[in-house]
Amino acid sequence: MNVSRIDLNLLVYLDVLLRERNVTKAADQLGISQPAMSNGLKRLRTLFDDPLLIRTSQGMTPTERAQELQPTISELIIGLEKAVQPRAKFNAAESEQVFRVMASDYAEATLIPPLIAKLRTEAPNVILDIMTPSDVSFPDVEQGRVDMVINRFDSIPQSFHQKVLWSDDFSCLISKTNPVLEKFSLDSYLEAKHVWVSKTGMGVGVGMNPDDVQRLGWVDEALTRIGVKRRITVFTRHYQAACLLAEQQDLIATIPSKMARQHEQNDRVCIVAPPFIIQPIALTMAWSPLLQHNPAHKWMRQLITQTADSFSRGKV
Repeated sequence: MNVSRIDLNLLVYLDVLLRERNVTKAADQLGISQPAMSNGLKRLRTLFDDPLLIRTSQGMTPTERAQELQPTISELIIGLEKAVQPRAKFNAAESEQVFRVMASDYAEATLIPPLIAKLRTEAPNVILDIMTPSDVSFPDVEQGRVDMVINRFDSIPQSFHQKVLWSDDFSCLISKTNPVLEKFSLDSYLEAKHVWVSKTGMGVGVGMNPDDVQRLGWVDEALTRIGVKRRITVFTRHYQAACLLAEQQDLIATIPSKMARQHEQNDRVCIVAPPFIIQPIALTMAWSPLLQHNPAHKWMRQLITQTADSFSRGKV
């Protein structure tokens, strides 16, 4: 049987006929004439090579073949109705959906706390599964196993959708007892000891080499452009660790300003502008085209965007 040549209306007719077991009642329910329903039954008998419904003393009685078909046809009709109906709107207030979000350490320390605060109000039962860059690969995102990734990317597959959440410049986090503050300049900055912190992209990281400037990132690339190099004595992949290390008298952490401002109330450190120009970085959210039109996913993307905008303007 060539499925493409089947009139789907006939399956709807059969579904109603098997429930009503009466041609007139089935026709009334479907809003068609009795002759049209009788003609439909005739075509159904030809299609399945079976009488399907037989007139008996108890009315129209389904054949054995019809009884076998009934649950399958009913399930098929329900599936078709669901497929053609408009998708229901996402009900955030009642949803218990799990959203898997890969967030860099930087994003987790800045964006995620105000996002969770918004979720408590707007979607108290929604669950966030926050993953690290080393937990996720681009194929995971492409296939929709991870809802979105939030990081500073060197490159993203062209098929992905993406949105820049904010741009950020850099600040130096320095202990208030660090003598470098007495005369903070490029020379004193270069003479000091530094904490390196960075993790871009995704995948498992490898050990760092102080001489591999191309892999050291934005701060060291900026220094290379003016022909100088800083003394890195500690490498870490965690901004919170870098901020704690900056409390020590002899270490400087040069980090994104939004991260540095998380420590404005820390009376052991101060925030100082770098004595050289560093290009701003962009925090980007990316997701699979498979999830672009998913109502729940669209809602979460909008909430993340709103949270990032409020955080960037100092409204949270």
